[in-house]
Amino acid sequence: MTDVYNLESYDYELPSELIAQYPSPERAESRLLVLNRKDGSLTHHEKFRAIEEYFEPGDLLVVNDSRVFPARLYGKKPTGGRVEILLLQMPEGEEPVPALYRGKRLKPGTEIFFSPKLRGQVLENLGEGKILLGLKSADDPQKIIQEIGKVPLPPYIKRAPEVEDLFRYQTVYARKPGSVAAPTAGFHFTEELLKNLQEKGVKILAITLHVGYGTFAPVKVKDIRKHRIHEEFVEITPEVAAEINRARAEGRAVFAVGTTTLRALEFSAQEKGFVQGLSSWCDLYIYPGFKFQVVDHLITNFHLPKSSLYILVAAFAGLENIKRAYQEAIKRRYRFFSYGDAMLIL
Repeated sequence: MTDVYNLESYDYELPSELIAQYPSPERAESRLLVLNRKDGSLTHHEKFRAIEEYFEPGDLLVVNDSRVFPARLYGKKPTGGRVEILLLQMPEGEEPVPALYRGKRLKPGTEIFFSPKLRGQVLENLGEGKILLGLKSADDPQKIIQEIGKVPLPPYIKRAPEVEDLFRYQTVYARKPGSVAAPTAGFHFTEELLKNLQEKGVKILAITLHVGYGTFAPVKVKDIRKHRIHEEFVEITPEVAAEINRARAEGRAVFAVGTTTLRALEFSAQEKGFVQGLSSWCDLYIYPGFKFQVVDHLITNFHLPKSSLYILVAAFAGLENIKRAYQEAIKRRYRFFSYGDAMLIL
């Protein structure tokens, strides 16, 4: 019997060539693996757009409309030394922001010049490559960052960002800037596919969860129950909450696009058992034994071994189901991680 609380149960061998370095030529042309968690069956589709057949009129498709902002900045110290900074959240005016840095240790007081319009000062060294950074600009720092920042591609994409990434490392429905990593399950949807679903009678709703860099952090504790995840900002309007609760009361299915959407919805239902409108920080960590109260079906990508996201999908579908599905995906040469193929868990 597999120990669902042992971190080693969430490891798997992945050939490096299956880690997608580029997106599929067209969004809806990625492949789709469908796992039915009730009977454990697996169905393969060569095109993601086949997902249409799994929806019924009246079903809800809930998406995360957070937008990735160009959080990677390159600057210089007064000595001329180069510094690479990754902002961990979108700055609000000139409020200090946490950031990761690459290079020699940065002492408090160190100035960093990013452009003639933007400079920063290290206010505090937080350890483990993290600093608290103050930003100074004659204009709105957010606006300057949009101009000079680079797309923060995940660490397993071993290439420099390209122009295409500005569009493809983003969902077509991204609206609210704030994420440093994309809610990647939504990459497979096109405007046309969303329109087809609406014409079928599917209602599409948006919530917001700004994805933090902690999404890439591996779980390091042997007992997964002792892991803690980083907080991420969540916003669900009262109107969207009411729509979801009405659908559940009427027996209509709720499809969540991505682990971020699922976490936001389940977080909002923790207190009362139904979705509530909220605007707050979410640190909900989902592992086997969690009681799901909102989401019926999950659309997701293939996740890193020993990650909190892999643990989440195992909690949703059953660890043995997920292990078998991943082995089948590897055998059939599916593409993994952010720019990879998709999975629908029924």
